[in-house]
Amino acid sequence: MTGFEPIIAAAATSAISGIALPVFEKLWNAGGKGAGQIRKSQQYAEERGRVLQALQGYHRKYIDRHGQIKIMPGLMKEPVPLSSIYTAVKFLDERSRHYFATPEELEQLYREQGKRSFQAASKRHDGISVAKEKQYLMVLGGPGIGKSTFLRKLGLEAFQGRKFTRTERKEGEANPEKIKRPLIPVFIELKTFRGKNIDLVSIIAEEFAICGFPDAEEFTRLSLEQGKLLLLLDGLDEVPTRNINRAIQQIEDFATKYNRNTFVASCRTAAYRSSFRQFSDVTIADFDDEQIKQFIHRWFNSELDQQADTANQYWQLLQKPESNSAKELAQTPLLLTFLCLVYDRKQMLPNQRSTLYENALDLLLSEWSAQKRLKLDPIYQGFHPKLEKDLLSEIAYTSFEEDRLFFSKADIIDRIAIYLADTLDAPEYLDGPAVLQAIEIQQGILVERATDTYSFSHLTLQEYLTALYINKKSLIQTLVSQHLLDKRWREVFLLVTGLLGREGTFLLEAIDQQARTYLDDQPKVRYLVQWAGRVTQGSLSKYENSERVAIAIAIAIAIVSAIASARDIARDNAIAIASDSAIASDSDITSAIKSTIEINRVIASASARVRGNSFVIASDSASAIKSASINAQYLNTLKIFNTSAFKELPKQLQALKEKMPDLSAPSDKWRSYAYKLKATWWNALGLTNEKLSLSEDEWQSLADYLYANELLLSCQKSSIGISRKAWETLKARLLTID
Repeated sequence: MTGFEPIIAAAATSAISGIALPVFEKLWNAGGKGAGQIRKSQQYAEERGRVLQALQGYHRKYIDRHGQIKIMPGLMKEPVPLSSIYTAVKFLDERSRHYFATPEELEQLYREQGKRSFQAASKRHDGISVAKEKQYLMVLGGPGIGKSTFLRKLGLEAFQGRKFTRTERKEGEANPEKIKRPLIPVFIELKTFRGKNIDLVSIIAEEFAICGFPDAEEFTRLSLEQGKLLLLLDGLDEVPTRNINRAIQQIEDFATKYNRNTFVASCRTAAYRSSFRQFSDVTIADFDDEQIKQFIHRWFNSELDQQADTANQYWQLLQKPESNSAKELAQTPLLLTFLCLVYDRKQMLPNQRSTLYENALDLLLSEWSAQKRLKLDPIYQGFHPKLEKDLLSEIAYTSFEEDRLFFSKADIIDRIAIYLADTLDAPEYLDGPAVLQAIEIQQGILVERATDTYSFSHLTLQEYLTALYINKKSLIQTLVSQHLLDKRWREVFLLVTGLLGREGTFLLEAIDQQARTYLDDQPKVRYLVQWAGRVTQGSLSKYENSERVAIAIAIAIAIVSAIASARDIARDNAIAIASDSAIASDSDITSAIKSTIEINRVIASASARVRGNSFVIASDSASAIKSASINAQYLNTLKIFNTSAFKELPKQLQALKEKMPDLSAPSDKWRSYAYKLKATWWNALGLTNEKLSLSEDEWQSLADYLYANELLLSCQKSSIGISRKAWETLKARLLTID
């Protein structure tokens, strides 16, 4: 315990004592236990002391049972105080939801957003603020989204004296009056309702009795009648199926009978088929960037973490492009907690993303339900997680093949039915609708996005399941031949490599062979790759052969793209990919390539002056030339090129800077200057303009070739246990011409 806990406990007791003591006063005055004796001041003080002690015990019990977080016992050794990591929940603006959208309309909306998240961007509302304004609230959301945590947090808010709304109907008043006042929280887990009848009064009284409340039953009855309680009913979806209809009716009747109290319930969206009449339905939104960052900073808040700046380092890691899929999982609080636990252990996210996502999927399929101790539907007696994973992987792959992320309910039920009919392990009593409902409710891996329209909960999970299917069915050649250049499949390639283990070399070799076909019948492109290998071969650079070749190609393309009068998408793609291939982490190299582009814009501008068009002013041109000279000198220190001509480039550029014409110089003088700039670059690199005058198709072939090689390198980084010898052999062949 910290030194502040007694103070906090006393404050919390004070907050609810103003509610509880008047109730006991009424009980005593009405002839409750010891009514005749407590009129004596000493007796009264003793009874009052018992009540205050019971209130303190009640607060401690709430903290012990509902104020701490501990999930995934294998990773999490100690519970974490909920108040220390709680991140503000936000509710979706329901008016923005596409209830009746078709799969095709949702596909279009998803692509227009340009994000990996399936949840449409919309205005969001602070959860605590909404909850304090509503007397009846039903909180909906998928598994692990934070419904239970939110309800528990509301209880903590009540202990701190925060005010909640309740409705007061005065005699003769047409409309009820909404008032705010503190309430005593009672957290009830609905999964404990195993019998046919739910006696909520007895359950509440028992909560008070075990904390030493005098006259617990009478106190409960009077508190309910006076509207003193905040009733937090967690997990309607966890009520056994056979009892669910009865439970809904009994809860509604209870809320109607004791309508002066405040009610907040929670339920998984997929299981909520019958709206409570009095309740306002709200849906918890996925975490946005602000919430993810806040959670991370609260999780890594120890003195050691603050000294090491762990939170900021982790947040920056999630901002990197290669972490996009992990960050997507972080939109779900349960999976964000899992990711934080993984990072806390290793201070990094593992390169083997396939293992990371496998653990995340297993967490949803098995561990989370087991930890919540759900009594699973009979459907699960034969539909075990391995069978479910196999089914989901087939659905994921076929949908991905069809370039579909959203599908109709009828379509997915058909897919399930076909799978069940064709699988020996599937019991005969299983049927498509029941299996879909079980998957949707228990794990939330398939989610209803609009009426009868579904998708996977996360694109990352669909990609992982697609990779799982490819690995199981040995579809490596199909993957490479049909999808190598489709960037939509990039994450699948990385995941398949990890799943293949030592056999991942086969995928890498298949990519290399396919990449080489892009240079067939492309002599100019082949010449450029051969040239880059020749001018960098044998240099004493710290970079690998393939990295030096990529740098040389990037610089050559930069020259052409700046000098050429026309630009096109294929050329832009080629320079971007070449710049990123194996050197993106080196900011100095990237800067050198960018300065190469800038200097050659000066050349283009000088040529434009001849045609009477606008061009960069002389001072900017001089600055660009100076920058290129410095960076060319830097490339020399890195020993990227092995030619003596390139070593002279910095001096030649500096000399040309001094001879730049005045802004008012005639056209022929600018024409001559542009020619000298171009000639200086070509001579330094040993190239000619004719050799790099590529058509759009040739530029596209080069872009495809470079992308395939860059993807190959990324796959190698995601691999697990491939042969070192096999990789060294393959690496030596990268960006070479046979």
